[in-house]
Amino acid sequence: MTGMTSSTRPLLNRRLAEFGTTIFAEMSALAVQTGAINLGQGFPDTDGPEEVREAAVRALRDGRGNQYPPGPGIPELRTAIAAHQERRYGLSYDPDTEVLVTAGATEAIAAALLALLEPGDEVIALEPYYDSYAACIAMAGGTRVPVTLRPHEGSFRLDLDELRAAVTDRTRLLLINTPHNPTGTVLTREELTTIAELAVERDLLVVTDEVYEHLVFDEAEHLPLATFPGMRERTVTIGSAGKTFSFTGWKVGWVTAAPGLVSAVRSAKQFLTYVSSGPFQYAVAEALALPDSYFTAFREDMLAKRDLLAAGLADAGFEVFRTAGTYFITTDIRPLGESDGFAFCRALPQRAGVVAIPNAVFYDHREAGAPFVRFAFCKQTAVLEEAAKRLKALAG
Repeated sequence: MTGMTSSTRPLLNRRLAEFGTTIFAEMSALAVQTGAINLGQGFPDTDGPEEVREAAVRALRDGRGNQYPPGPGIPELRTAIAAHQERRYGLSYDPDTEVLVTAGATEAIAAALLALLEPGDEVIALEPYYDSYAACIAMAGGTRVPVTLRPHEGSFRLDLDELRAAVTDRTRLLLINTPHNPTGTVLTREELTTIAELAVERDLLVVTDEVYEHLVFDEAEHLPLATFPGMRERTVTIGSAGKTFSFTGWKVGWVTAAPGLVSAVRSAKQFLTYVSSGPFQYAVAEALALPDSYFTAFREDMLAKRDLLAAGLADAGFEVFRTAGTYFITTDIRPLGESDGFAFCRALPQRAGVVAIPNAVFYDHREAGAPFVRFAFCKQTAVLEEAAKRLKALAG
């Protein structure tokens, strides 16, 4: 065939060769094939507020955003993002120079890492980590250095000594995620203080993924890293409308940071999507101005769903780790006599009619994540009740 090469060189860039198809695609396909309840991928099964959806329809009809929006994002949304950071956390950002709208948080992560890393730079990421982190570090030519969160007294905790020991002369950046997907951990004031002190002492940049900022439960509190001493000028904070307003398909995310950092991230972002989500940006600007009652009701709804699924998983025989934030529950399958999360998740649709995600995909140290499995609870109550009923089959 003309144009084909006889070279044995693989078609896929070797930096990406280890990644293949994401586990989410594989498990979602399995859910469709088997008719199982999909508690794998973290997307809600109902839309967010009607008034926000209507705001998008209105923007479409009025012709706002149907053509390319401005590169940094529409002024209304950048202003709303800055107002949100100020109102919630007392963080003051200039909408013109310190806010950048992205195609979801996923693009924000990619653009930040592509912009801020040189080949050979080391990036410390909390393991288990969201799978795009590893791929984006690889695309930027960086080296990932995982620091593993480990089970301790019913939840996953960060070992601060291990974090300190991971920093070398080649470390450029800390990639932090709190509330943490997949473990549901929310980093404490003490942990964040140590991270901030380490970043200042070693002159490190920090990219912090805070997309679950509004889903924090019980006694936990979301504390943006940028509010800590010395962090405002070295931190790239990432947020997302998809997670907060349950419109994940709109792909509206953002970055807030000092002007130099935003300018660097924008330099990479403009060659990825250039711009995106035109009419949706107007809707998200309105969403961010919703009263506190929306955010409170959203959190309380998810808290009730967390408790419902956690009880069902415990009844089925799993060890259930405490979720302080996000809409995921991590479980240990060893009490069920299992130890291989991949095999367990591939068999679960047939055994119990439910799909989950093996946490090992989020680890470099696969064996450290082998017995852990993640379930999403951002689903309708009736769906979670049915899933809990089906999972009872595992308990015999």
